[in-house]
Amino acid sequence: MSSTTHQELVLDTCLLAGKIMTEAGSEVYRVEDTMNRIAANAGEADSVSYVTATGIFVGLRSSHSSQLENITERSINLEKVAAVNNLSRKFASQEISLAELYHRLLHIEDEAPEFSLMLQILAAGIVSCTLMYIFGGTWLDFLPTFIVGSLGYLVSIFSKKWLEVRFLNDFLAAFVIGISAFLFVHFRLAHSMDNIIIGAVMPLVPGVAITNAFRDILAGHLISGMARATEALFIASGIGVGIALVFKLFI
Repeated sequence: MSSTTHQELVLDTCLLAGKIMTEAGSEVYRVEDTMNRIAANAGEADSVSYVTATGIFVGLRSSHSSQLENITERSINLEKVAAVNNLSRKFASQEISLAELYHRLLHIEDEAPEFSLMLQILAAGIVSCTLMYIFGGTWLDFLPTFIVGSLGYLVSIFSKKWLEVRFLNDFLAAFVIGISAFLFVHFRLAHSMDNIIIGAVMPLVPGVAITNAFRDILAGHLISGMARATEALFIASGIGVGIALVFKLFI
């Protein structure tokens, strides 16, 4: 393999790893560290990388080669982050080659398969009803909160896929949660509308995004930290407006 071809493969591999981690919700400093480690273990110790919430830049000081990648999708999938880190460690210990690392990153879904939709909805319902009880709810609202939380999460997933409008899915999911909670209480199938709503919105709350935003800011990545914090703020606002609209219309 020629020097130029090797450097291009190094850049492609670093960029792909960084893109996967950023789209999966990893912190900026972790993404940059992983990219730099891959380059160093590939024989390019003098690399430079710059990561934001919307774009990745990577280059090699030993040449004029550099690449950038746009980040359009952002979610929370720590399985993918762990899978990339695991592959990076295997490359560092020379268990796999650079070409094999790139190939396995291209098929990262095999390394970190996503949970089924049914399991995600079930987990959202369990989180909703258990947190409702922890926050002071009663057993009378346990099953209704499970149903409302599952329904809200389902609406969030499908509206995001169909509408392709950021933040609108959170608003619609919160609105459905508010309507469902109101109907349960109205027909005397539940006791407290407030407790149901508090529990059911928990799977939608961007807690990981807010945490990563503060970690980025504390690590000195102010642009990425503020971008993530702003995104989390818009998500939280969408949830709040959806619930507030239900109270305005029906209460």
